Amino acid sequence: MAETAKWYVVHTYSGYENKVAATIQKTVENRKLEELIEDIRVPMETVTEVLDNGSREVERKMFPGYVLIKMKMTDESWYVVRNTRGVTSFVGPGSKPVALTDQEVSALGVEKHEIKLSYQVGDNVKIIDGPLEGFVGLVDEISIPQQTVRVTVSMFGRETPVELKFNQVAAMEK
Repeated sequence: MAETAKWYVVHTYSGYENKVAATIQKTVENRKLEELIEDIRVPMETVTEVLDNGSREVERKMFPGYVLIKMKMTDESWYVVRNTRGVTSFVGPGSKPVALTDQEVSALGVEKHEIKLSYQVGDNVKIIDGPLEGFVGLVDEISIPQQTVRVTVSMFGRETPVELKFNQVAAMEK
């Protein structure tokens, strides 16, 4: 039995994704299973449709026929999800559900992690990891999606831009 909740993919009849999600949510509330089944999502994306009379934005399912569920895999939680009307199976080999990896979860954009940095563009930072450890540089650019920061470091009398991961730099004490 798993101690932490993981994301699982459930296959449903096409077009029943929202109904399945709502039914599971209602069952969780009725049976007081919030500690087992934490989150249920039908991933949606906003798409711009261009038609003869103009364009409009439409919400569309990213994965028709699938629902993502964050849950602790126990016999009870498996039973609740598996026996929900409209659910055909968990995604995995045979009847054994397989949890999504952390990389798959982040690639799907299911969980948003808010990143707070203690520095911003124009601040001096100290490089705390990597071959330039100990150098001080000026932040030029911050890329949240790639989780990188571009720092200009003075090496051998020249200004050199270096791209580093967020965890490789630290804000200087003011």
